[in-house]
Amino acid sequence: MPDFLLGLANALGRRADCANSRVLILFRRCNTGGVSHSKHNRLIIRRCSAQGGEVFVEKIVKSDQQWQELLSKEEFQVCRQKGTERAFSGEYNGEKAEGVYTCRCCGLALFRSDTKYDSGSGWPSFYQPADGEVVAVIRDVSHGMVREEVVCARCDAHLGHVFPDGPAPTGLRYCINSLSLKLDKDKVG
Repeated sequence: MPDFLLGLANALGRRADCANSRVLILFRRCNTGGVSHSKHNRLIIRRCSAQGGEVFVEKIVKSDQQWQELLSKEEFQVCRQKGTERAFSGEYNGEKAEGVYTCRCCGLALFRSDTKYDSGSGWPSFYQPADGEVVAVIRDVSHGMVREEVVCARCDAHLGHVFPDGPAPTGLRYCINSLSLKLDKDKVG
């Protein structure tokens, strides 16, 4: 496990204030004073639900080498190195099929096809996640802009960005890279 995660775990301990943060990490201390994790390099994160409760999501942590073994070169560049595919080039930009869009890296259900719409941006666009707890939003100040990056809550894969110019009922546009997604046509709604 990376040293910075161990340090963060020791600094935070077991609890944190849910009201002041969108994503909090719940670390389980083991007898040796470290962070408990399985042989699969997984941590447990605690997310504060919009409904006021807590939601636990199993956090998947892998090295770059492990991700490179699972992803194509292009998928790795977008999902793990925060890249962006060219506008209008993605596999799912014009996709109309029903199903659930899952994270390409870990398989977590992220968006439903009934929330997908044509924004004209050149990337698949959704007005809300499948569940408010499956994505995290992080402030992104790269490239001389201030944007809100969207990442998978389970594995931290870069998905894209969210903008406040979407349709009702949310007014949000989740602008997502096709390379970050897989469409599961067997799952509907």
